[in-house]
Amino acid sequence: MLQHAPHATKAPPPPPAPPAFSLIRGGLLFRLCRRAHVSGDALELLHRRLLAMSLLAWFPLFLLSIIDGRAFGGAVTIPFVYDVETHARFLLALPLLIAAEVIVDERISPLIGRFVERRIVRTGDMPAFNAAVTSALRVRDSIALEASLLILVYTLGLWVSRNAVAPDVATWYTGPADAGSQFSWAGYWYAFVSIPLFQFVLLRWYLRLVLWFRLLWHISRLDLHLTAEHPDGAGGIGFLGRSAYAFSPILFAQGAVVAGMIATRILYEGKTLPAFTMEAVSWIVMMVLFVLGPLVMFTPQLERARRKGQAEYGSLASEYVFAFEEKWLRRGSGRLGGLLLGSSDIQSLADLANSHSVVGRMRLVPFGTADIIVLVLAAGAPLVPLALTMFSAEELLRRLLKLLLF
Repeated sequence: MLQHAPHATKAPPPPPAPPAFSLIRGGLLFRLCRRAHVSGDALELLHRRLLAMSLLAWFPLFLLSIIDGRAFGGAVTIPFVYDVETHARFLLALPLLIAAEVIVDERISPLIGRFVERRIVRTGDMPAFNAAVTSALRVRDSIALEASLLILVYTLGLWVSRNAVAPDVATWYTGPADAGSQFSWAGYWYAFVSIPLFQFVLLRWYLRLVLWFRLLWHISRLDLHLTAEHPDGAGGIGFLGRSAYAFSPILFAQGAVVAGMIATRILYEGKTLPAFTMEAVSWIVMMVLFVLGPLVMFTPQLERARRKGQAEYGSLASEYVFAFEEKWLRRGSGRLGGLLLGSSDIQSLADLANSHSVVGRMRLVPFGTADIIVLVLAAGAPLVPLALTMFSAEELLRRLLKLLLF
């Protein structure tokens, strides 16, 4: 009588892979750029976007200030061509913010896949992980959110640029902030086109950063597979700290705007650089904390992984050391010295000690000192040229020659 072989139980199907993730390729501005043929599906045509933004934000100001007679002089304290703040904002910061989209997309988009490829997210948590990614993409594509930013820049943004940060002297676009004077023709474009455009792009970046941190927060709530002995010193998620380099152009762009504002007040309002030391340092610290600070959300899981690793490797080290002593030290025979030569036990003992040290040095945050230094340099670099305002050209040349020749 034939006996039927038992049916093999089918393994459960693997969870679906997370959807392709991008912080940048979505939202109102992205769609408008695609329809205007200044961007492709994968952020191609960067040169077109840079040219279009510069033509829209800066070039009309130049033409209109010439028509107003305020481009090179006239009855104003700050002519257009000498307005460091304006040129820093629209010819340096704005192009950097646009170009940063490509950099961030290339550096940040693959990170979500690494959580899966490196088995940091456990199989049982994949549905929750995929749901978090899908939710982030849905928020990214929200037209209502970016429309809210437009409303914000045309309400609160206009008030701030007019009353809070405007210089106290007559400029190419208006008179002093407290004089109640009307805008020039260039001033109207500046107030209702150029400044709102810049503020919208900058606030959109802040929105994207908040969206990124929101996604990481959801991931940090999962039972991640972190290991204290990982060589990156951060349980296996050290790539999150290194990925922060991608946001360096944003910090540099924001630093360029701050440097331009300080330069204007030094050159035309008689103020000195030391008067802005506290503001500059506070801004650098604030921006670095804004980028790296939210990553401490992984600290509880990293702390648990380190405690677990210390306990496990401590037990393993004790067992191995006791066995090593019993085999090589307790026998009390001089002839063991020859046997010890070439034995792998000594190398294994050294490897175990090294692994134990790696566990002990594990960080409780997924970033290190080098990551902090890179962001500090990115945020502070635009402020360095302001030191030239403390010396005359003759004194600066003399100091340089002294430094080089003596």
